Amino acid sequence: MVQQVDGARRAPLNRDRVLRAAVALADNAGIETLSMRNLAQELGVVPMALYKHVANKEQLLDGMVDVVVGEIDPPVSGTDWKVGIRQRILSARKVLLQHPWASRVIESRPQPTPVVLDYLNSIVGMFRAGGFSVDLTHHVMHVLGSRVWGFTQELFPASPLPADPEKQEAMFHEMAGRYPHIAEIAMAAAHDEASVVGHSCDDQFEFEFAVDLLLDGFERLHEQGWTSTNRS
Repeated sequence: MVQQVDGARRAPLNRDRVLRAAVALADNAGIETLSMRNLAQELGVVPMALYKHVANKEQLLDGMVDVVVGEIDPPVSGTDWKVGIRQRILSARKVLLQHPWASRVIESRPQPTPVVLDYLNSIVGMFRAGGFSVDLTHHVMHVLGSRVWGFTQELFPASPLPADPEKQEAMFHEMAGRYPHIAEIAMAAAHDEASVVGHSCDDQFEFEFAVDLLLDGFERLHEQGWTSTNRS
């Protein structure tokens, strides 16, 4: 086993190996732990060896984003625009759930890489191939926002509930007294402890519900010949 590990570490270093090792390190230990020194140690090389393949940490992060975006399923040929876009967005969500750090890094990049632009261009192209005008496509891309990448910024950040059932009940009672409408929807279902949108929400269902709602709305606007200059 030691010989296998040592042999793997002595394998020739290249850009792809550096980037994939960085992605694995971020997946396993968190993006906060990523540094050129830690990555070099993971690869069994001196830090200076990495700079032959990535100029700095910013270039490393760009490359890591490219690796992740490259895992998104390609467009399925022969499908209509709605099915095709839904498939790509849900594939993006699946990929980003496998790399929990990736959404923050994608949002942090000052300039999109060619791989990122290729993905966005394909989504725009699917709307255009479906007959959407440039004007409508421009606006629907704004509405989709981060959902194109399979994630959303939630309205109510989740906070841990007290373990004691009596304290939970007291907390809900206080909320109901001060914020009755919020409490009404918050307690409408039995919540999933792992949910990021609240302790009663199925994240995947909520995400797909929002995407389907938006795609149906975009389709209706397209069929109505909507333009930004004639919005009535």
